[in-house]
Amino acid sequence: MANTKIKKSTKEVEVVDKKAKSHPLVIGPRITEKSALASEKGAYTFNVKEESTKNEIKKAIKMLYGVTPTKIAITQIKEKIVFRRGKTGVRSGGKKAVVYLKKGETISFA
Repeated sequence: MANTKIKKSTKEVEVVDKKAKSHPLVIGPRITEKSALASEKGAYTFNVKEESTKNEIKKAIKMLYGVTPTKIAITQIKEKIVFRRGKTGVRSGGKKAVVYLKKGETISFA
């Protein structure tokens, strides 16, 4: 419905484009030093939903970025107890997926 409206400002167009690059199972890229170094070798790391599987992630990456993964590795992230200002809290865990691509293929997050 948002694609059929006539847009007057460029801000609205950018919001529509960001919505087009999303999938319910892939939360987003995991930006760390380790993942940046791995991306130079063709391995990209994503935060994914807890209930997602390798086949579903493969289909989502193919749909979002137009590349076909050769291998996918999934890792559970544990919850961690943290202390801030004398109080105890919990940093939530999750699930991450490392997606390996062919030698010539890349994904740009910009």
